[in-house]
Amino acid sequence: MARHELPIPEHFNPDKLGEVWKVPYQERAAGAYNWAKKHEIPPASRDSSRISLVLVDVQNTFCIPDFELYVGGRSGTGAVDDNRRVCEFIYRNLKVLTEISPTMDTHQAMQIFHTIFFVDENGEHPPPYTLITLEDIEQGVWKFNRELSPVLGVTEAYGQRYLRHYTRKLIEGGKYDLTIWPYHAMLGGIGHALVSAIEEAIFFHSIVRYSQPDFQIKGGNPFTENYSVLRPEVLEDAKGQQIAQKNVEFIDKLIHFDAVVIAGQAKSHCVAWTIDDLLSEIATSDKELAEKVYLLEDCSSPVVIPGVVDYTDQANAAFRRFADAGMHVVNSTDPIESWPDMRL
Repeated sequence: MARHELPIPEHFNPDKLGEVWKVPYQERAAGAYNWAKKHEIPPASRDSSRISLVLVDVQNTFCIPDFELYVGGRSGTGAVDDNRRVCEFIYRNLKVLTEISPTMDTHQAMQIFHTIFFVDENGEHPPPYTLITLEDIEQGVWKFNRELSPVLGVTEAYGQRYLRHYTRKLIEGGKYDLTIWPYHAMLGGIGHALVSAIEEAIFFHSIVRYSQPDFQIKGGNPFTENYSVLRPEVLEDAKGQQIAQKNVEFIDKLIHFDAVVIAGQAKSHCVAWTIDDLLSEIATSDKELAEKVYLLEDCSSPVVIPGVVDYTDQANAAFRRFADAGMHVVNSTDPIESWPDMRL
């Protein structure tokens, strides 16, 4: 075992990664106090080298089989396997992980990537996984659902004009075409919650290290997708009026950590765009900061829907680009002290 690594606590049950269950907080807290004492683990406030672990959207909706957008990858067990390694990584590295920041994809029904937002000439809605392009909007294949006008506080004309603008901006920004996703990560629903085993590990870390997790909520704006936790896909409407903004506070916080470790779901979407935005922010200040970012390649899987879409190649290409920019692509199973440029 590496110098900074700890054993895995006995309460961790890898066989329950694909299940939803209640975390026994008081029992885990008592165990955490004893664990900290037994292994002489200091509070995170005393860390000389501050490490942030960003867990992107490790929620039931993406990580539990049979939930709405389960990320199985090509193996079919992707997110479940990833989360086992995430939990083990947290437990082994309790002594050196300063803070954990879980991002939470958070949606309601009437949003631009849900089927209710659009209608065709017959008033029918697009089925899940429909790709909507600028050409589709210009040709009237799909139109803004005018019944949403009073709910969203916009006119039908504004909605239609905005859809042309939005699909054009996605092209200009090198983004994926607008995808109609199944209803998922619904605010207040079971799918929105963290995976139970991940929640348990984060809670245990919080008590052991006296470190409050920094939850980052994203995705509630009805007029834009928000794959990245750092910024939504589109910031302005067709007239240049601001509709959303970057997560400036979190960006600044991450840049000032000594190291940032990133894992989660999905590698091809929310993980990739979060890393891409972080890289863009780094490029405007100091490109060498990319060297303190570590991507847990064995803790993320791409979106693969057999017979529909497979984003594996795009995800792998993105990670190669991040590595070329100076970020480190590593495995969670390797001792953290052996990672390139890691200073503990």
